[in-house]
Amino acid sequence: MAPGLSYELHKLTARLDRAADGLLRQEERTSYSRFLTLFAVGETNGSQRDVARWLGQSEPSTSRMVNVLAEEGLLEVGRVDGGGNRRRLRLTTGGTRLVERSGHLLEGRFDELVGRSGVPYDSYQGHTRSLLDHLDLVDGEFGRVWGTA
Repeated sequence: MAPGLSYELHKLTARLDRAADGLLRQEERTSYSRFLTLFAVGETNGSQRDVARWLGQSEPSTSRMVNVLAEEGLLEVGRVDGGGNRRRLRLTTGGTRLVERSGHLLEGRFDELVGRSGVPYDSYQGHTRSLLDHLDLVDGEFGRVWGTA
C-alpha cells in the first residue's frame, strides 16, 4: 500500500522544517524553533499560554524558550495584571526585525520552491487555508476523530 496524503504531508512538513532551520542558522544565526516562537508571539500578541497553545507545545517547554529569547533581548516578559503567574510576552525591536527578515527569507524560498515544482501557488495556498480553517472550526473535534481526545 502506498503512503497516504497524511504521511506525505508529515514528510513534507518535516523536510521544510529542516530546510528552514538550516537556512535560518546560516543566514540569521538563529534556529527555526526560535523564529517560530517569536513569530507566535507576534501572531498571538498574548500570554505565554497562548504562545504554547499556538505552537502546540507544553507551557514548560515554551517557558524555557521564552527565557532564552528574553535573555537574548528578543522578547520582553511581563506579568498579566490579575493573572497570577501568567506571563505577557512582547517582541522587542530586535525580535520584530528578526521575525520580519526571517519571514521574508523563508517565504521567498518557499515561493521559489513551489514555483519550480509546477504547483500553482494560489491554489496550494487556498487548499491549505481551507484545511486550516476547518481545523480551527472543529478544534477539539479533530482529536476525537483521530481517537486522541
